[in-house]
Amino acid sequence: MSSGLIDTSNGVPPALENSTVVLPPDGTAGHRWAIVLAGGDGTRLQSLTLKIAGDQRPKQFCSFFGGETLLTQTRARLESLFHVDRELFVVTRSHETYYREELQNVDESRIISQPLNRGTGVAVAVALVHVLERDPDAVVVLVPCDHYYSDDEGFGRAIKSVIASAEKYPNAVVLLGAEARYAEIEYGWIEVGSAISDTPVPLFRVNRFWEKPSMLQAQELLRRDCLWNTFVTAGRASTFLDVLCAEVPNVVLAVNKALAGNELEAAYRVMPAVDLSRQVFAPQPHRLLIVRDMKSGWADLGSPSRVMEILARNNIRPAWLREEYKLLPHTDSRQIPIGIVDPQMVRGEMSGRAQSSAERSRNNDRRKRSI
Repeated sequence: MSSGLIDTSNGVPPALENSTVVLPPDGTAGHRWAIVLAGGDGTRLQSLTLKIAGDQRPKQFCSFFGGETLLTQTRARLESLFHVDRELFVVTRSHETYYREELQNVDESRIISQPLNRGTGVAVAVALVHVLERDPDAVVVLVPCDHYYSDDEGFGRAIKSVIASAEKYPNAVVLLGAEARYAEIEYGWIEVGSAISDTPVPLFRVNRFWEKPSMLQAQELLRRDCLWNTFVTAGRASTFLDVLCAEVPNVVLAVNKALAGNELEAAYRVMPAVDLSRQVFAPQPHRLLIVRDMKSGWADLGSPSRVMEILARNNIRPAWLREEYKLLPHTDSRQIPIGIVDPQMVRGEMSGRAQSSAERSRNNDRRKRSI
């Protein structure tokens, strides 16, 4: 394993100073790999997937916005960016009922079936070992398949940007940060540092992570032009593994040993869950760079209200919404079905999150005193 260590005397390696990033040409490159993360349980959306699909399947295997599932939509976005043999899919065995049909045309060697869901950190560690066995010079991109993008072309340009940056700076891990539109308290935020240089791709250092901040913190982060963490991340596979080893070395060693001995199931039974952003990236901001994504229209589908908000904001009316559920008695584009989500939760991007829980509590107290 390459040491990949970054000179931290000034927080960044010398190679990052006064250099430029050039967008790669269209098409694929020999050492570029996509790791599609499809192993999450998606429990927060199970009430909605039950209404749409008739069961409590994880959200990546559900069709929220039309005929295709989130996983199928993700595969379509990646089709022109990566060679088909360089796409790996990390899934969880208990979801086989759903992913078997979705991935029926994918070679078994490219499907990594985890015995259990142990979080993003473990999923990525397993995938990296697989990739490095096949291609020691690999540059990988982590792509969650349970997010929404309003502009697929914008998504493609963003992916090319993080790949180009990772190839330019092989000792760094490059994050994709979405342009924040409001003070969201359910997203992870990234505090952006200074720019590397005047480049075609806005490329910056990372100061720190903010996981699910308070409303006051989120408002301040928005004012300071901080970015939402999309979790789309690129870097050399060896660099990724070094960054993991710096924080969870026992997990990486356990994964490597289990794969070598074909004992993954036993290892997963005792493996701790690892959150890649919170436990691995957040303590090492000096290993990270970030690209601004201002065009893809990214959103995390973390709750039923978020799904309904996206449908309303983009005027999307899928069949399950049009045909199967009674609509509220008004005719504007923000209609939502009764019984899926409290209408008060869907008020647009700003108003639905305008109050913190403390503010709501104070308002309730005032109302009680007025009765």
